[in-house]
Amino acid sequence: MARRGSYAKGVAKREEILERALEVIAREGYRGASVKELADAVGLSQAGLLHYFDSKEELFTEILRKRDELDSRQFGGETQAVTPEGLREGFIGIIRHNAEVPGLVQLFSRMAVDAADPEHPAHKYFLERGGSLRTTFVEVLRTQQADGELTDRIDPEALARVFQAVADGLQLQWMQDPSIDMAATVSALFDALDPRPTTTGERP
Repeated sequence: MARRGSYAKGVAKREEILERALEVIAREGYRGASVKELADAVGLSQAGLLHYFDSKEELFTEILRKRDELDSRQFGGETQAVTPEGLREGFIGIIRHNAEVPGLVQLFSRMAVDAADPEHPAHKYFLERGGSLRTTFVEVLRTQQADGELTDRIDPEALARVFQAVADGLQLQWMQDPSIDMAATVSALFDALDPRPTTTGERP
């Protein structure tokens, strides 16, 4: 019983670390989020903090996983059926939210580059995350093409990668020029791919 209780406390502490780390990085930025600062935020030494993770890189990877989990809850990914409207609103909602947490965008972008190395702790995370995102997009895009709501000139698999590439690429541009409206740009892409004519300037 004591061992089970100790395990539960460890899981709870790990969750606390990840949630507080998200707050620190969102507030201080990626550069300001040293292991020491993250440890101070949860009342641990640096060694104590890393006791819950194999390395600093694994810590940052799990921070990104926690961010995805919270974003999914906030923007309906866990509870609402994937519909064209739900996909668009949720995807753009997350992108709009990202503009409010630049530190997390910096962390994601830097980790994405480092994770190109198959040995990096975040390599599997980025592969799985991208695959899951594209699978969701492909299902909806294929349905929209069948219903005439989306151009069929581009294969759904390729189009899903285009959306992923646009979102990730916009984050890099936005970090250099914060005046860029990432959400509006992605929304314009959705509109551009809709072949249905409009008479009022708005989609049906």
